[in-house]
Amino acid sequence: MKQKKFLTIYNELKSNILTQDLNYGNQLPSEYDLVSTYDASRETVRKALHMLEQDGMIQKIRGKGSVVIYQEITEFPFSELISFKEVKEELDLKHETNVILNEIVEAQAFPEVQRELEVSDNEKLVHIQRTRSIHNKVKIFDEDFFLKSVVEAITKGIAQDSIYAYLENKLKLDISYSSKAITFESFSSLDYEIFGNHLTPFTATVRSTVFLKDTTCFQYNISKHLATEFKFKEFSRRR
Repeated sequence: MKQKKFLTIYNELKSNILTQDLNYGNQLPSEYDLVSTYDASRETVRKALHMLEQDGMIQKIRGKGSVVIYQEITEFPFSELISFKEVKEELDLKHETNVILNEIVEAQAFPEVQRELEVSDNEKLVHIQRTRSIHNKVKIFDEDFFLKSVVEAITKGIAQDSIYAYLENKLKLDISYSSKAITFESFSSLDYEIFGNHLTPFTATVRSTVFLKDTTCFQYNISKHLATEFKFKEFSRRR
């Protein structure tokens, strides 16, 4: 049986979005152009666009028409203490890591971090910022603080590859557990610099304090994900 025309339009546009022929933020052809391309009525085109909107693929914006808002989502293992490199290998991710800052700072310059690590004003910290990108578009912004008394220094090469592999295999640190919290926050000025302009300028921000087996709190991590691309799952059982 011949497929109804609105389904043909819907399926072809959806396929173009999923294969990234139409990327996040791209504008779809106008209703007038779609009517012409598919030799369809305006009502048929609008039905197809409505289905795409219901699927979370597009958003109709006054003055701009239909804009692609779909982005492929990666499920990160929120409950596990795992390095990004391990996640990347496990899930076959294509992200590229770029180190944008590697410095030694005093804890008093970062009150939130000082409070979480419970250290004195003059405590030295290794401060590292890294981006995780796909096709030169930043998807994740990671910021790490390590006690310099525990981790003397981290080279750019180590930070670009895997800090945890270095800490465990070279420094023989026994990394044991962490506590995490997620908040959803509007872009800061730094986030705009890192991520650029987005239709939904919000991050899902995961803040983690990480402990060694002897209960030393030696790391504080702030991992910012584009809110539209962040998803986590947990298994729960009623007691």
